[in-house]
Amino acid sequence: MPLLMAASLAGCATTPTATTPQDDFFAALSARCGKAYAGRLASDQEADAEMHGKAMVMHIRHCTSDRIEIPFHIDGLGPDGDWDRSRTWIITRTSTGLRLKHDHRHADGKPDATTLYGGDTADAGTAARQTFPVDAESIAMFTATGRSVSNTNIWSIETTSAGFTYGLDRPGRHFRVAFDYAKPVTPPPAPWGW
Repeated sequence: MPLLMAASLAGCATTPTATTPQDDFFAALSARCGKAYAGRLASDQEADAEMHGKAMVMHIRHCTSDRIEIPFHIDGLGPDGDWDRSRTWIITRTSTGLRLKHDHRHADGKPDATTLYGGDTADAGTAARQTFPVDAESIAMFTATGRSVSNTNIWSIETTSAGFTYGLDRPGRHFRVAFDYAKPVTPPPAPWGW
């Protein structure tokens, strides 16, 4: 009897749904939804001199099953020397992977001339790191706004048990900001225009 019961129960077992590295990456960020973390500039290039030593906060502010919004705040760079709340990283699922877009706003909430630029993943990446080469729409925007130096951008986002890192790379340019998951902070106000 126990053998017959085991055989009949075997048909009821469910097979776990297979996940991709992008599913795992998205889930890891979503698990921290609502939390904010202190960070710092982790690269050292002259182009980022104004950010040296500035307090930074990233806030995994809003999450759905296919979209994560992460505002990036920098102290001392706002219009009155206060917090700059102009940047939000937006990660969305697509039919072929993940997409990263940058929403840039002015203090009055109006979109910057260069906004919603970014790219889609070109490979599976890993559960900890995804890269986003610049897309054609962004190249057209950069060219039209005189920023064609950005036409070879590759952005990256990493999330590990230790923290979150955002990066930008192109020839001659290496930018990184890093946030420590062991240093949660009170969530900041909404980014400009949200």
